[in-house]
Amino acid sequence: MLRLTCFLNGRVQGVGMRSAIADLAREFPITGLVENLPDRRVKMVIEGHVDVLNAFIERLLEIAPGHIQNLDRFESPATGEFNQFIIQRHSF
Repeated sequence: MLRLTCFLNGRVQGVGMRSAIADLAREFPITGLVENLPDRRVKMVIEGHVDVLNAFIERLLEIAPGHIQNLDRFESPATGEFNQFIIQRHSF
């Protein structure tokens, strides 16, 4: 099991990106969260098997052409912190 912390840059806020990511995540056996950051990036933390996580990222990039200009990903061991995939809401 693996944990990916990803930061998405581009036109990723105000375009339904968090909802699209959450909807897509429900199609995969993964858990985690997605949230907007004050610097206009989107942060995504996902946990699951490495092959599933890679397939999820690949599919995300396919469904969001023109929105995600860059996706930085950082790997670490899964923590089991999540039991589902959620949208984290903040008021900046």
